[in-house]
Amino acid sequence: MSNRPETDALSYILRKMRLKAEVYARPDFCGTWAVDTSGHRKVAFHLIERGNGWLHTDDGAAPTQMVSGDLVIFPHDAPHSLGSSAEPPDPTLINQSPPEVLSGPVTSLLCGFFEFQSKAVWPLLDGLPPMVLLDLKKSSGLGGTQTLLQLIIGELERGQPGTDAVINELAYVLFIHVLRSQMDQGLTAGMLCALADTKVGRALNLMHADLAGEWSVDTLAAEVAMSRSAFAKRFRDLTGLTPMRYLAGWRMHEAQEMLQRSEMSIADIAFQTGYQSEAAFRKAFKSIVGEPPGRVRRQALAQAPG
Repeated sequence: MSNRPETDALSYILRKMRLKAEVYARPDFCGTWAVDTSGHRKVAFHLIERGNGWLHTDDGAAPTQMVSGDLVIFPHDAPHSLGSSAEPPDPTLINQSPPEVLSGPVTSLLCGFFEFQSKAVWPLLDGLPPMVLLDLKKSSGLGGTQTLLQLIIGELERGQPGTDAVINELAYVLFIHVLRSQMDQGLTAGMLCALADTKVGRALNLMHADLAGEWSVDTLAAEVAMSRSAFAKRFRDLTGLTPMRYLAGWRMHEAQEMLQRSEMSIADIAFQTGYQSEAAFRKAFKSIVGEPPGRVRRQALAQAPG
């Protein structure tokens, strides 16, 4: 067993995702209304602050009534609309501005997007269902999520300097809460399931603590007290990758960041990511990334400001 310190693999991956969050609307509706935020290639979310609405999706499912305290997230930009009726909304009503004068029952929404600038987070999204619907008032363990949303709402209401930065940070934590809620549901496959698994999760923690380490399927299996064959099968069943392919992918992700954000030589980057020779690194990099490391660096320099 190694004496390497373990890290939290989920935290490591999330630090790499470079999240941008946008709360683009906080409307109050009454009467007949509908909103549709799909088609932006982002992760849309809606919170019912007060009142209620009907959620419609294009998967043939019956409409779902949402009430105050319900939060819905669309990890894969699934087509959807949220409106005032259980009947599909009239297309001419979708995304119309709310009335200036409200008369009758009011529904208040908080609508926004998560956007991830790094591909590192995509495997986490792949393991999520098309729609995540959370009842923040009734679901156990989601009290902190409700508090986060109230903090976001408070920031929007006050509009003080630094509001955008605060909302970005709060949205980052909100996204982690959403992931945790799905891990608690007992997923059977995907990266979130792998991270929650006692054996595979520990192997992931060990790899992310030392990406340049001399890992092999044998050493990882020994670390988590499994046979080589059982560990390899369990890892691949949960992540869809072999342990060494997963490790190589993350090494190349780190190498890309170093090429784009540092002045380290390619030889030093090769050593930092676990390769004993520059030639072996260049070969692995081109195989996984699709282009040689020198070209990635030149592209980064060409795009740099100034």
